Amino acid sequence: MATARDVAEYILRLADTEVGDNDVTNLKLQKLVYYVQGFHLALHDEPLFPETIAPWQYGPVVPELYHAFKENGSFPISPTEEYQFSAEFTKEQEDLIREVFNVYGQFSAWKLRDMTHQESPWIEANDGGKAEISQDSMKDFFKQHIN
Repeated sequence: MATARDVAEYILRLADTEVGDNDVTNLKLQKLVYYVQGFHLALHDEPLFPETIAPWQYGPVVPELYHAFKENGSFPISPTEEYQFSAEFTKEQEDLIREVFNVYGQFSAWKLRDMTHQESPWIEANDGGKAEISQDSMKDFFKQHIN
């Protein structure tokens, strides 16, 4: 199974090769990884990665991933050259990550933060004082947004 770090590194590599303003900060990366997990849950009824997603003040966050990149502060993150993927993605998973990046990567980190603050998985976990956003709530929410 892939890890949240695998997904993040894949997104960073996509951003690094795209033309235009695709700077990915830690805040933006967290939201993109959240959207990848949400759509994967909705499409396949199983998570793409095992790490939990927490309802932090600025939206959904994978704590381990946040700590891996926190030294970047609010500056764009470059792909880690020495990082070795722990699992290879299937073509379908790569397509999903690319699609999420193409659709949501165009938005700023703050726009993504605002979007997640309007969505039921973050609202329910945050208002309920929960330590994590449930995969069931993500799956239910994202199933409503699949064409």
